[in-house]
Amino acid sequence: MPARLKPLTPEQVLDLPAMPPVKEAFRALNISEGTGYGLIRDDQFPIQVFEFGRAKRVRKADLVEFLGLSQAAAVEVQSAAATNNGAPGVQPGAPTEQPAPTSK
Repeated sequence: MPARLKPLTPEQVLDLPAMPPVKEAFRALNISEGTGYGLIRDDQFPIQVFEFGRAKRVRKADLVEFLGLSQAAAVEVQSAAATNNGAPGVQPGAPTEQPAPTSK
């Protein structure tokens, strides 16, 4: 029996490439390869699988959405944006971009 791989953390899922191999999706979903390939074969895998020759891949965006991580990622980005006062190249108190005035 092959050793089961450690499941991916939410951070690792968010770091996946745009089209990860299905084996990475299996790890993200915490299912075995046998279960994952069986679900694909039976057309029951929870997200769309794309075949490129013999390679099978999924869209990271679909995986993130299925796992409910898209909301967590948005919160993380907002949090990082709110605390960028010490970010290199960003001067504290620098003016923000404003829309150009329009004349009527």
